[in-house]
Amino acid sequence: MFDIIKAIILGIVEGVTEFLPISSTGHLVLVDQFIKLEQSSQFIDMFNVVIQLGAIMAVVVIYFHKLNPWSPRKNALEKKSTWTLWKKVIVAVIPSAVIGLPLNDWMDEHLMNWFVVSMALIVYGVLFILIENRNRDIEPKYADLNTLSYKTAIAIGLFQILSLVPGTSRSGSTILGGITIGASRYVATEFSFFLAIPTMFGASLLKLYKFFKHGGSLVGLPGIVLAVGVVVSFIVAYISIRFLLNYVKKNDFKPFGWYRIVLGIIVIGYFALIH
Repeated sequence: MFDIIKAIILGIVEGVTEFLPISSTGHLVLVDQFIKLEQSSQFIDMFNVVIQLGAIMAVVVIYFHKLNPWSPRKNALEKKSTWTLWKKVIVAVIPSAVIGLPLNDWMDEHLMNWFVVSMALIVYGVLFILIENRNRDIEPKYADLNTLSYKTAIAIGLFQILSLVPGTSRSGSTILGGITIGASRYVATEFSFFLAIPTMFGASLLKLYKFFKHGGSLVGLPGIVLAVGVVVSFIVAYISIRFLLNYVKKNDFKPFGWYRIVLGIIVIGYFALIH
């Protein structure tokens, strides 16, 4: 029963942080220090990744028409444009897949800790503030998603490699990369959403494969805990996405940068005291 309550809390954390540029994995690693599931370490490792599927499904629901190349409400040109968007997304995913797959086990062993998370929070928080200040009076080159070239998509995908370090934020690194390259905040944010779909489906399948390969089971309570976490993350992420889309129309990302810095400093101070 307590694990179900904990799964609800973790689902809320995941739903809030998945698409905001503040690192969902980093927050889950930190929250795990205080709210531990009474499950095996293999299950927790899998849970912290697969729970993100709920948040990803929120993107699919919100953007179903825009992402559906078979929609009867689209004409031939719109369907072609949708296929082109998917091709750009797939191309952008390749860099992080090529780098991330061979390093997955090493990163799980060496990087999933509070120190790495807190340092990444601070470093990228500073970068958000600096880049937003630099771009304050610069007109974006890409104000429409359809204007993104394959070259630009690959460049954003290269920035996504940075998110392999927990605390960096997948959405944060791709949004930061998009803005740096010249995309508007809205375009960078939307492309980050779409890039999350194949990225997190792939990461979740990998974690589930490793979990079952090592004898894991989702029969009984473990399956319920995972399902609750996924459903809650979907509901909360749906709200979070709507908030972010409205936010970026009129605001910059500096408040998220300051949030990251403050949280990182608090985490370092906390663990310095208890150790």
